[in-house]
Amino acid sequence: MLPENTDGGASCACKGIRRCLICERLKGKVPLGGNDAKGVHRFLYDTDSKRAVCEDATAASFPFPGVFLWENFISEEEEKELINSMDQEVWNESQSGRRKQDFGPKVNFKKKKVRIGGFTGLPLLSQQLILRMQQDTSLASFQPVEQCNLDYHPQRGSAIDPHLDDSWLWGERLVTINMLSNATLTMSLEQGLPELGLPEEVQVAIRLPCRSLVVLYGEARHRWKHAIHRQDVHERRVCSTYRELSAEFLPGGQQAQLGAQLLDVAFSFQGTRV
Repeated sequence: MLPENTDGGASCACKGIRRCLICERLKGKVPLGGNDAKGVHRFLYDTDSKRAVCEDATAASFPFPGVFLWENFISEEEEKELINSMDQEVWNESQSGRRKQDFGPKVNFKKKKVRIGGFTGLPLLSQQLILRMQQDTSLASFQPVEQCNLDYHPQRGSAIDPHLDDSWLWGERLVTINMLSNATLTMSLEQGLPELGLPEEVQVAIRLPCRSLVVLYGEARHRWKHAIHRQDVHERRVCSTYRELSAEFLPGGQQAQLGAQLLDVAFSFQGTRV
């Protein structure tokens, strides 16, 4: 049975090559292919050694920088409070079977324009979470101006294709809190790693425990694409991703004044969905 506000209605927001189970069943779109292409080198991220370890031991492990995992970042009670708060609001349909709630400025990435109008800040419940993030030295300067809540469910065929987040507006660190179920974040490098004898696509699976926080930065942020594959969504999963500003919008940058305005609004913590 689907959770509240995640019903399997006969509509979806998929466009172009995007797919979900709704449009595959009702609109006759071609079913999404599985993540089983031949010639892909698969690795598993080891949190202790911070290395990518080959799943079938046919290739040597290699360092995988740019990932910080904070297990048990929130408690079960906090998780329950956060989910209850989100489910009291409307979940908007998004592509690939996801639903979303956005708290952030309106952005046209193609034209590189940002509009503050309608942005009222991050939600109040995020205030203590951000303060907790900043207690770690790697996130001490982290000041997000956008929060995106995403709702995944297997009955909708929810997924997100491999992609790189924008780097014109969004800064070095992408921070995500994973809730309701364990998840697998798949990192991929289509051109492979020829210098390591891996000429085909390389994929590294990062296991995200429930209630953990993950940070992508450096190569994991800018070089490796990240995705959530449909076959890895077995239960309802909700995540909150926080994004900070790029150098262009910080002191000394060309749009520092706009950046300061965005931060002022964000940290009012009076946010409603946009």
